[in-house]
Amino acid sequence: MAELRVALVQLRTPASQAAALAHAEPLVRRAAEAGARLIVTPEATNVLQRRRELLFAALTTLEGDPAVSGLRALARELRIWLLIGSALVRRDDGRAANRSVLVGPDGGVAATYDKLHMFDVDLPTGERHRESEAYVAGEAAVVAETPFGGLGLSVCYDLRFPQLYRALAKRGADLIAVPSAFTVPTGEAHWEVLLRARAVETGAFVLAAAQGGRHEDGRATWGRSMIVDPWGRVLARADDDEPQVVIADLELDEPARVRAAIPALTHDRAFAAP
Repeated sequence: MAELRVALVQLRTPASQAAALAHAEPLVRRAAEAGARLIVTPEATNVLQRRRELLFAALTTLEGDPAVSGLRALARELRIWLLIGSALVRRDDGRAANRSVLVGPDGGVAATYDKLHMFDVDLPTGERHRESEAYVAGEAAVVAETPFGGLGLSVCYDLRFPQLYRALAKRGADLIAVPSAFTVPTGEAHWEVLLRARAVETGAFVLAAAQGGRHEDGRATWGRSMIVDPWGRVLARADDDEPQVVIADLELDEPARVRAAIPALTHDRAFAAP
């Protein structure tokens, strides 16, 4: 029975790339020292800055981002697979992307994914978020090939769109990453139930690394990073918002067993819309 030790790195990312790398590196090292072969960090691992003018002044291309470059070098040094949950980067056309970056043990970029769904919302608390004013949405779902099986990529608000996760599972994803920076009200209400639902619906492991706590730019994020198995059981979780490492050992044949028991992915039927 093949097993994979995975780790989630929960962060409280600062407002500059240099500080972000200094914050993340010791936690990634701790995860690798504990034997994790696949390590996942949250959304916006490289920088969190809510003031748009300051954020855009700091953004670079993916290749030029110092936090991304440092984490790629770290993956190469530690010989690990590292999913940078997302990096906020400047595109070649000058606009911005919220981009998930899978780095192999050689430090090379094995796959990237640009967040598909933009979080545009006015919350009852008075918070207003307009991601579409800052970022260009992606256009394609991505399943990355790894030695551990297909890894489906998603980011944060994507979690609310189950059709994406079904598509990832049907394309061969046995593990699905949901790196996030959830707001506190939505995280408290929906984070765990949505993660467990996506695992049950897809028969896949869900790896959800989160930002947590009060950040340098003033925002607050929910934390509670979580690893869920294909039956919907929580294998490991963070119990608070503090920066930390969450580890679990995955039985890699579990998705096949669960999907054989409940073959819902093979039972799609066309139907007329109401």
